[in-house]
Amino acid sequence: MSTLKILVVDDEPGIRSGVTRILKNFRVDYPFMDEAFDFEVLEAATGEAGIEIIENNIPDILLLDNKLPGIQGVEVLEYIKKKKKNIIVVMITSYASLELAVKATSDGAYDFIPKPFTPQELKSSIENITKRVFLKKMTNKLQDTGKQIRFTFLSMLSHELKAPLNAIEGYLKMVRERQLGSRIEDYDTIIDRSLDRIKGMRNLILDLLDLTRVESGKAKRNITDVDLVQLARTAMDTMRPYAIQRDVTLTLHGVSPLIVQADSEEIEIIFNNLISNAIKYNKEGGHVTCDLQRTDDCIRIKVEDSGIGLSPAEIEKIFDDFVRIKNEKTKNISGSGLGLPIIKKLVDNYSGRIEVTSIPDAGSTFTVTLPI
Repeated sequence: MSTLKILVVDDEPGIRSGVTRILKNFRVDYPFMDEAFDFEVLEAATGEAGIEIIENNIPDILLLDNKLPGIQGVEVLEYIKKKKKNIIVVMITSYASLELAVKATSDGAYDFIPKPFTPQELKSSIENITKRVFLKKMTNKLQDTGKQIRFTFLSMLSHELKAPLNAIEGYLKMVRERQLGSRIEDYDTIIDRSLDRIKGMRNLILDLLDLTRVESGKAKRNITDVDLVQLARTAMDTMRPYAIQRDVTLTLHGVSPLIVQADSEEIEIIFNNLISNAIKYNKEGGHVTCDLQRTDDCIRIKVEDSGIGLSPAEIEKIFDDFVRIKNEKTKNISGSGLGLPIIKKLVDNYSGRIEVTSIPDAGSTFTVTLPI
């Protein structure tokens, strides 16, 4: 049994004691985990007291109210960010402060829980956070461990695939039993839901295959002369049906041939992820522009979109494994959180770099620089 420390910083005694009572005998256990997790709850009534506990007995998870006597919750959040403390922060706030909670999430908080919350809402949030902690630990261990860790990791992913499969099976049984009626249009909604789940599973599997190939270091790389413009054009043609569905215009700037020594499959992965993300996080009627340029010593791949954009705090996190930006604009967008980390690892293999500039609600530009 592993124990995660949870610090509750809230000036309401009822909230603090309620969290302690709800989590006192609570356990989180999944089939892919080696052991279950239980929780030790620490309490603080002020931000100052919370910081003192963080300095002396650092918690794994922080449940943080914003409206506090003395320093406010957002100031505690800023302190954690400045000190680079490895703590998952969840804001607990009233419905009247949801806008503030969303802002705090963009500034580094992992999530927020509106209060008053039910025991089940709190437990559900803690379950998700615990899974994230476990996934992060497993990702780190994959750097230098053997087959057993990989087996556990794959078991976890199979668990992630099980939920959508169960949902699809349930929908098919509804169709077979004609639960919604005899007309085919009666089932349009559940057909769409099934297709969405199939798409999510496919993307997760493809991202996993890419990540395994990049991190294993064992796959033979086929370095040849490749035309970047042609590979970019192929990626855009592949993504065009998705772009049409989202009403997003794709434009390619670059003169072929633009030759570089590289593995064509690795470059395809870079283009596919950059372009698909630019479409996925775009706005209806938006655009995506891919611009390829060569200088004396490098080649620059620039993918610009007119999408929802990123805050500076979000940019700091997007290249971490399994990180997905959570806010009101992304809550209905699915993804594995592996696409950008895969790009970063591939670019590093070429001694290149990837940079991001973004303006919230105006769009983002991802620039990959590869040395010649």
